[in-house]
Amino acid sequence: MSITAAPPRNELVERVTRLQPLLRAHALWTEENRRLHPESIEALTDAGVFRMRVPARYGGLESDAATMVAVGAAVGQGESSTAWNVGVWFTCTWMACMFADEVQDEVFATPDVRVCGVLSPTAVAEPRNGGYVVNGSWHFVSGALHSQWQVIVAMAPAPDGVQQMPVLAMVPMADLEIQDDWRTAGLRGTGSVTTVANDVFVPAARVLPVPLVLQEQYASQLNAASPVFRAPLMPVGCASFVGSAVGIARSAMDNFLERLPGRKITYTDYESQRHAPLTHLQLAQASLLIDEADFHARRIADLLDGKDASGDSWTIEERVRTRASTGRAFQLVKSAVDILNTASGGSSVFSTVPMQRIERDVQTMNLHALMHPNTTAEVYGRVLCDLAPNTPFI
Repeated sequence: MSITAAPPRNELVERVTRLQPLLRAHALWTEENRRLHPESIEALTDAGVFRMRVPARYGGLESDAATMVAVGAAVGQGESSTAWNVGVWFTCTWMACMFADEVQDEVFATPDVRVCGVLSPTAVAEPRNGGYVVNGSWHFVSGALHSQWQVIVAMAPAPDGVQQMPVLAMVPMADLEIQDDWRTAGLRGTGSVTTVANDVFVPAARVLPVPLVLQEQYASQLNAASPVFRAPLMPVGCASFVGSAVGIARSAMDNFLERLPGRKITYTDYESQRHAPLTHLQLAQASLLIDEADFHARRIADLLDGKDASGDSWTIEERVRTRASTGRAFQLVKSAVDILNTASGGSSVFSTVPMQRIERDVQTMNLHALMHPNTTAEVYGRVLCDLAPNTPFI
């Protein structure tokens, strides 16, 4: 592939914004079929979304965090499962760029490649013949049904030969089995199935020790000079998802305002809901909560882009605050959607009304271990109390 000039941020956002009616039109199909609609994938591909976190030498855009947050928000304003999977692909495609350059040559040989993954080390990797044989499974693999590669995590012997350590590995989806077990209350359309490795051989070049990854000791030489690809994993992951959450809240607001004209409040004298002072308060409060979530999203992106540009090292406080800001953004989004859902009345429970789906999707997002508001706040509070964080994932 040849190096191409990246379009301006506003152009990428405009491209995705034009796709929102399409994403919304496929939302019910996406939920009922527990996967993204093929037309949604095709449209996002044409818009360049899947090249945003790809190195320029492969025809990628190397988009910065602010662009990623803005585009994620535009996708989220269309459909939430699509937005969640885009966040996964942002993160895991970027993770592929940590690996040795010859591994990237394999991965990015597929135009607009999509890489999924999880960080739980629920498999075992045994050294064998210049690589590892992996056995195990991984749950909650969002986007697996539409991906060509997966970043897996497994436990392997540490250099001392006695202890075990987690390792990352790049594995083609064709080498993995899929268990179609994704039947959930929310984010049904993400197709976050279980993937299984049965005696899968992974060459050593496609393996990275997680402890080195968490210290930003990556294997790529050609990406070492690129600000986008020398950042810490966790802040990148936070920026990859947080914009989508803001967009999903905006989608809830769009849906509420679209249904507002002509809606009355049953069993009251209000023939129009928009005349009720309660509605005014609900809309104002939800709008302000969404604005506050957007503040956290933009602050995360600004910090990440600023660090990338300056090359300054990250402090522990900055790392944990980034995770805490992500959890707070998701919490604020949930609060806003709760208000709008409560104000939407009994007619909103029909599956054809987006509000009930958005409510369930946002509830599910807030339960994710890396975004959980309680967990992220506790880690931040520990550091503010001058205690060590109780997780390496910062």
